[in-house]
Amino acid sequence: MIALKLDMFQKIRLKNGRVGHIIEIFNDGEAYMIDIMTEDGEYEQETIYPKDIRSVVVEIDEPFIATA
Repeated sequence: MIALKLDMFQKIRLKNGRVGHIIEIFNDGEAYMIDIMTEDGEYEQETIYPKDIRSVVVEIDEPFIATA
């Protein structure tokens, strides 16, 4: 298994389909505290472990180019 190095504020997708941002890293990646947005727009915090993570979500900002 490849060890994944995650950083603060990275966006991740959990195996249960929920998406959150890392807000705290415990013991060099043994566990993470994440913020998850609920359906009503509020945030809840949850402690997760590497086994709970499906993927890192990468967002790419592309420059906006106006055309005439």
